[in-house]
Amino acid sequence: MAANGKKSKKRIIIFSLIGVLVVALGLIVFLGSKKETVHLVQVEKVARRTITQLVTATGKIQPEVLVKISPEVSGEIVALPVREGDRVKRGALLMKIKPDVYLAQKDQASAYVLQAKATLSRTKPEFERVEALFNKGLASEAEFDQARAQYESAKASAAQAQASLDQASENLRKTTVFAPMDGTISQLNSELGERVLGTVQFQGTDVMTVADLSRMEARVNVSENDVVMVSIGDTVRIAVDAFSVRKVLGIGYEIANIATSRGAGTQEEVTNFQVKIRIVSKDVQLRPGMSMTADIETDTKADVLSIPIQCVTTRAPKQEATPPQDQRQQGAVVASGTAAHKRTEVKTPEIVFVAENGVVKATTVKRGVADDSYVEITEGLTEGQQVVSGSYKAINRELEDGSKIRIEEPKKAPAGPAQGGTSDEHH
Repeated sequence: MAANGKKSKKRIIIFSLIGVLVVALGLIVFLGSKKETVHLVQVEKVARRTITQLVTATGKIQPEVLVKISPEVSGEIVALPVREGDRVKRGALLMKIKPDVYLAQKDQASAYVLQAKATLSRTKPEFERVEALFNKGLASEAEFDQARAQYESAKASAAQAQASLDQASENLRKTTVFAPMDGTISQLNSELGERVLGTVQFQGTDVMTVADLSRMEARVNVSENDVVMVSIGDTVRIAVDAFSVRKVLGIGYEIANIATSRGAGTQEEVTNFQVKIRIVSKDVQLRPGMSMTADIETDTKADVLSIPIQCVTTRAPKQEATPPQDQRQQGAVVASGTAAHKRTEVKTPEIVFVAENGVVKATTVKRGVADDSYVEITEGLTEGQQVVSGSYKAINRELEDGSKIRIEEPKKAPAGPAQGGTSDEHH
């Protein structure tokens, strides 16, 4: 009996210990679940900077002045003294069209002029004689009218013949084409002996292009959302693909009034406005058609409060709890009134997380201009405050107002080899 009593006491002690362990583990799990998460973040101070807002667009380099040369008369090219790449002066011979047909037309028109003048020389004295007799009452009105009609017809024929001669002379003159300006033959599309069409009655043959390569410009397509920020006179920094190391300076001087669309009527429709940029840098040899990217400086603000652009995020306003059934019915009755039809748009606020004493405070801000790295803050922050700048996941998903944080110390960049006996550390 005594042995059985001892065994019962052992069992009680063992079960008691197991129970205590289970309770302890439960408490540990419970308390661990209640422990608040601490987020590891990076911070940066609100500071004053100079911010330049940019609009970036792509396009091509083109001459500011470019003239396509097409003959005004048709025929065979019998002289073509220029080659692609040649520099020409204003008035220099560019090409000559075979003039034989136009010379014959001029000779024919000259003959008509002589014939018309001869007829006029006969009818004019006769008209003057009949007019004198008519004034003295010695000729009838019918005779006077007949003489005057013959004289007026002869004058009209002479004028028409002279006009035909002038036109034939002009066509003959147009068989020789001269350079309209100083420039370079940037494109030559025709060869000696080729027949070309004139622009008088047809769409003329595009024989060559003369361009002033000393005055180049960039033409870029700016989206309809960005073009409202662009102004004439904006400074532009141009990265030409062929010169990857340096940038070319330019000034915006023309903004298109009419948009150009691509993919109209589809989901991929894009509406752009062409902006022309005069290139100021003269120490770079640019060629027509070069690809480039332009950074248009639309606005610059100095000494403004700013933070890294990734610090700013959005938080949708919390939805109110669903009202009871009777309140929803009452609201439905009110909604039938005129005032209830007015919709109030709720904008999603932009916030930053201000770090202070190991926690963050979600602070609503208003921002101004921005560049690729920093954004101006016009309301909501003061200089010197610490704001959470990373990580992206923490800012945009994990952090809430009042979340606990631990600030991660910035890593020091490895010191490079000493130059000139000194070395600097950049954090």
